[in-house]
Amino acid sequence: MALAINCDMGESFGLYKMGDDEGIMPYITVANVACGFHASDPVVMHKTVRLSKESGVKVGAHPSLPDLQGFGRREMKLDPGELTDQLIYQIGALKGFLEVEGMKLNHIKPHGSLYGMAARDEQTANAVADAAQTFDVPLFGMAGTLHEDVYRARGIEFVSEFYADLDYGREGQLIITREHAAVEPKAAAERVLRAVEDGKVKSVDGNDVAVRAESICVHSDTPNAVDVAAAIRDAVAKYLD
Repeated sequence: MALAINCDMGESFGLYKMGDDEGIMPYITVANVACGFHASDPVVMHKTVRLSKESGVKVGAHPSLPDLQGFGRREMKLDPGELTDQLIYQIGALKGFLEVEGMKLNHIKPHGSLYGMAARDEQTANAVADAAQTFDVPLFGMAGTLHEDVYRARGIEFVSEFYADLDYGREGQLIITREHAAVEPKAAAERVLRAVEDGKVKSVDGNDVAVRAESICVHSDTPNAVDVAAAIRDAVAKYLD
């Protein structure tokens, strides 16, 4: 499998702008498009799909917990069936815009706290898997967590991610923050290259933890996201499809 660079985008809402989607699009191969529950709206979704098509970038769904005010970065307790229905609702909305533009849904990648919950809670991971099987597309997630264990056990194609602009804890867990700070592009690119070639990253505690990188994630709301994405693209160009 060729390496991919994915970015969470389409996260503006109405008159509120989040991230520089136009600026970052040339440096990625896959867009994870927000579906309205943590960010985005119908106009933003369609605009992001159209921009992705023009840029030759594949589109996946980036559904969330129903937490627009908290940007999907607050945990919530939902019945598994309710969660699956909320995911199907969001993904279906994006799929409609993809069909308008003659594009296919490439994958599903849960957003924010939902992503973290599915990594460690079997019920949540299975609720996500139920939605993915409805659309018969791969799921993005973290290797060595319930993302991989549950999704693979359910017969769903799994794509492991490495995060270029987030920290990892001592046990390899992803540290999800409410707001993303700027990161130094050169350092981020070197970190990504090590993850791709050596399967390791240094944690916030200073120890090496094992990772697997089939797709590299950058966030459009990181303050210097375009510079980070450009540096990463240069560093891993030979591994891209």
